Amino acid sequence: MPIYVFACSVCGVRSEHLLPLGATEDRRCEECGGTARHRFARVGVRYDSWGFGATDNLVSDTRGKDFGALRETAERISEE
Repeated sequence: MPIYVFACSVCGVRSEHLLPLGATEDRRCEECGGTARHRFARVGVRYDSWGFGATDNLVSDTRGKDFGALRETAERISEE
């Protein structure tokens, strides 16, 4: 069973729930009782065959990369 992340639209509290696959319907917020919606969370992936050797090697040249901006973009996309 996967762990799903939910965020409340009223108070913004995020919570994790171990639920059956596909159980992403809106839930009640445990803090304020508002509506908590499913949010996509990040997952670590490692390919050992013809794919990537390790997730750390996904960005080979780190010079000049603004990882803060990349993270903010990823967070914004996950909120949509």
